[in-house]
Amino acid sequence: MLNPTRWPYPRVIAHRGGGVHAPENTLVGVRVAGSLGFGGVEFDVRLARYAVPVLMHDDTLERTTSGAGPVGELDAAELRALDAGSWFGNEYAGEHVPTFEAASALCRGLGLWANVEIKAEGPDEAAEAGRVIAGQAARLWRTASPAPLLSSFSEEALAAAREAAPDLPRALLVHAAPADWRERLLALGCRALHCHHETVTPPLVAALHEAGFGLLAYPVNAVGRAVQLFQMGVDAVVTDELRDVRPDLPAQFGIAG
Repeated sequence: MLNPTRWPYPRVIAHRGGGVHAPENTLVGVRVAGSLGFGGVEFDVRLARYAVPVLMHDDTLERTTSGAGPVGELDAAELRALDAGSWFGNEYAGEHVPTFEAASALCRGLGLWANVEIKAEGPDEAAEAGRVIAGQAARLWRTASPAPLLSSFSEEALAAAREAAPDLPRALLVHAAPADWRERLLALGCRALHCHHETVTPPLVAALHEAGFGLLAYPVNAVGRAVQLFQMGVDAVVTDELRDVRPDLPAQFGIAG
């Protein structure tokens, strides 16, 4: 049974805001997740010029905006002037690249919990991103309960986040659990390990839980696989398929939580 102390967060989380139903890492995506009944969203945050946190997965602009080049070469106002919706569909033309502050305000207004993934390229940039994003998260969500969860593939980012905002929970993102996962999680003061769903096994779930850590699986886009993972004891899944892998899925299949 799920231990609420280990994982006091929603169990089914919308990936990059709206999953496949809206342009990723946008405010409209967050609104879509809220409208479909999700209690939690995951999105990516990296630093624009002048160390302003914005929502963006890639380190360059081409894939999801009308711009080009590195994200860090533009400031927040220049990013806001780009079109971050037309690539997904004409009805989203003019959607902006939001600041982390704007996304935070929307989440708090909608009552949504957030898993904030810290993105950066290289250890020096990662340390700065971890420090700045964690500090801003602590300020923006200072009255939120539960607080947002900060996750990252970068251990440098998580170490800096711990120093800047020690009270905010953290999680280490990996593809597959390394042999020394316990030591890494303890060193970073993490609450959970986030693994690609194909690498999750019942023994891994049991070992993490025995050590007091939560386990989130990503990206889980089929109902059957989500059910399998929850039956293994996985604490949460991140999904793109918001209309299929619903927030009430564990209850729907009688999975204790």
